[in-house]
Amino acid sequence: MRIIYMGTPVFAVHALKSIIESGHEVVAVFTQPDKAKGRSKSLVPTPVKEVALAHDIPVYQPVRLREEENVKCIKAYAPDAIVVAAYGQILSEDILNIPKYGCINIHASLLPKYRGAAPIEWSIIDGESKTGVTTMYMAKGLDTGDMIEKTVVEIEPKDNAITLHDKLAEAGAKLILTTLSLLEEGKAVRIPQDDALSNYAVMLKKEMGDVDFTKCATQIERLIRGLIPWPCAYTTIDGKHVKFYEADVVATDVSGKRPGEIIAISKKYFDIACGEDALRIKRLQPEGKKDMDAASYLNGNKLEPGMICGQ
Repeated sequence: MRIIYMGTPVFAVHALKSIIESGHEVVAVFTQPDKAKGRSKSLVPTPVKEVALAHDIPVYQPVRLREEENVKCIKAYAPDAIVVAAYGQILSEDILNIPKYGCINIHASLLPKYRGAAPIEWSIIDGESKTGVTTMYMAKGLDTGDMIEKTVVEIEPKDNAITLHDKLAEAGAKLILTTLSLLEEGKAVRIPQDDALSNYAVMLKKEMGDVDFTKCATQIERLIRGLIPWPCAYTTIDGKHVKFYEADVVATDVSGKRPGEIIAISKKYFDIACGEDALRIKRLQPEGKKDMDAASYLNGNKLEPGMICGQ
């Protein structure tokens, strides 16, 4: 099949490589414009662009995909299908109608749950035991198109957004190949989504990481795992900003303790009282330093029971 691929971050790299290696002809790749990074503000190519260039595939990086010149460019390639994975732009109806087999999206959730920008992170924050990948026909709405296939991925107790991302990216890379085969063979079915079962995975914002210790420790521990690597769950300890990277829930009676109060300290960890149970901090990042285990942090910071974390 002649395929135009649209994607931008690392998540989209796995599926692109899978399609290339399977023997389909990727005739062009569309990705977001390069971004300036670091102090030098030098432009850095997107992960998808790097893979495309390594395979001598033409790359296009329009600021606005829906502009007429881009629509004409896509039509000129006469793609059998357009495959989209975390591209970052909405496809206009003109583009959706171009390919013979349609525009197929690889979405990192078991639709109709977790439509939107951050399905991986919210599945962890909400305490789901499983998630997965759905391939779907793209439509005008956001992640509302008819589904084709799904694959389930278990969420392990200590999965964070990075580890789950990698598992879902690999699952999506396998699923898109079976979906393309079904399309080519005329066996792909359209499974309408039940909007009543849908929810929206809103885009992450930095302030979401500000830990509210009045919540139960279980909720906070899931927040820590879900917000890695950005924006990270954070608070202040002794007036200094810290980010949390790893914690355990400690079932303990916290009656009489204030939420955010440090209630126990050992050489390798310290416990913080929450609205219910306590949070045992095992890995964190002090402001201006690299992330470290709690033992290293405690060696350089004098904590005492009764200190209050946060505002």
